[in-house]
Amino acid sequence: MSLILRLLLTAFAVFILAYFLPGVTLSGDVYVNAIVVAVVLAVLNVFVKPILVILTLPITIVTLGLFLLVINALIILLADKLIDGFSVSSIWTAVLFSILLSILQSFMYSLLKEDKKPL
Repeated sequence: MSLILRLLLTAFAVFILAYFLPGVTLSGDVYVNAIVVAVVLAVLNVFVKPILVILTLPITIVTLGLFLLVINALIILLADKLIDGFSVSSIWTAVLFSILLSILQSFMYSLLKEDKKPL
């Protein structure tokens, strides 16, 4: 249940960012495409991102981890190529989209946490 809720929150964040961020567009049935983008990003983050992180480990160390922003942007651009109803105009837009998406996700996921009171 938590996975489905997280995917729906990510889809909501994608929908909000596509509405407000110039250069990111959802076309067709925007609600369905936002869910598809959330699922594709989740799959790419599970399978492709670890491979890219390992292959670019030396440059990531040299840049003190800032190259991970480029890897996130590449994952978003790959999702752009895989999904017909999702479009990102440039790599800089993808970097901004990934930063704002992670901020929105962390905010929304923090609202999901339940306060556990000790006995």
